Amino acid sequence: MLARDAGADGAFVFAVRTTGVCCRPSCSARRARPEHVEFFADVAAAVRAGYRPCRRCRPDAEPPAARRAQLVARLCRTIEAAERAPTLRELAATAGLSPFHLQRLFRAVVGLTPHAYAAACRADRARTALARGATVTAALHGAGYGSTSRFYADAHARLGMLPRRFRRGGPGEVLEFGSASCSLGTVLVATTARGVAAILLGDEPKALEQDLRQRFPRAQFAAGGRAFRATLGAVVAFVDADRGRFALPLDLRGTTFQRAVWQALQSIPRGSTVGYAQLAARLGRPNGTRAVARACAQNPLAIVVPCHRVVRGDGDLAGYRWGLERKRALLAREGAVPAKGEP
Repeated sequence: MLARDAGADGAFVFAVRTTGVCCRPSCSARRARPEHVEFFADVAAAVRAGYRPCRRCRPDAEPPAARRAQLVARLCRTIEAAERAPTLRELAATAGLSPFHLQRLFRAVVGLTPHAYAAACRADRARTALARGATVTAALHGAGYGSTSRFYADAHARLGMLPRRFRRGGPGEVLEFGSASCSLGTVLVATTARGVAAILLGDEPKALEQDLRQRFPRAQFAAGGRAFRATLGAVVAFVDADRGRFALPLDLRGTTFQRAVWQALQSIPRGSTVGYAQLAARLGRPNGTRAVARACAQNPLAIVVPCHRVVRGDGDLAGYRWGLERKRALLAREGAVPAKGEP
C-alpha cells in the first residue's frame, strides 16, 4: 500500500476511517495516518463495513492493468486479422489514445511495438504457408508483403534462412554443438551462424543430443571447433553463476506468441517469480494460461530465457522441462524460494 504497488490491486483494499472511503493499494490519493487505516479482502467486504468506493481509483471497477491488457489484446486481434497492417495512427484512433501513448502502452504489455508485432504476424503467415507447400510467391502475397524485396529482406531474420530452403524443410543448415558438465548436471549448447540456438539441461549428453536433433530435424550437426569451445565455456560460466545479462548473440526462433512469451520471461527480475496466469494477463491474453505454459515448455534456451521463474498461482513450482529439482535449485540460488531443507 505504501509503495502504491499496482501489482497488488485486486488482492485487497484498504479503508480510511476518517473519510469513509476504501481504495486500491495503488491509489494515488494522499496516504492517511496508519491508525486510521484498516484492510479488507475485497470491496464488497469494505462496503458491508460501511465504506464507499473511492472515486479516484475506483476499486469496484476492473483494475487498470487488466483494462489496459484487454485493450492491447483487442488491438492484437485487429492486427492479426488485417490483410494490411494498420498504421499506428489508425490503431490509436481505434483505442482513443494518442499514437505516442498507444506505442508506449502496447510495448509495455506485449514487449513489441505495434509495427514489430504486425511484422511478426506477417512472417508467421508466410512461415505457415511455406510449411504447407505454398510457392514463395503465393506465400509472400498471401501474408501481406507488398513487395518481393521486402519479403526477402525480412526472410533471414524471421525464418533463419532463405524462403526456398525453409519451404524444403531447411536442409543443409549447420549447427555446431557440444556438452559440458555444470552445476546443474550436463549442459548442451548449439550454435548457428547467427548465434546460440539452444541451451539444454539434463543428465546424459546423448539424451540432450537426441532432444536437439528433434528440435532441428533437417539440420546438419557438427562437433564444435575452437571458437565454439569458447562459447560453450561462456555458457557454462553463465549457467553456474547466472548473474548479469547474457552477452552472446542468440538465434531464437519461434512463433509471434512464443517470442512474446520468451521476451516477457527475460523481463522477470532475478529473485522474482510470476504465475502463468499473471504472465498471460501481461501479454494481453488473460485466457491464455495454457498457451503460456506450452511456450515456456518449448523454450530452447534454459536460464538465458528464465522460464524457471514462472510458477503456479498458488506458489507451487509446477513443471519444468529440465526437472523440478533444477528449477528449485535455480530459484533458491536467486533467493526466490528456500533452498532444499530450509524452512
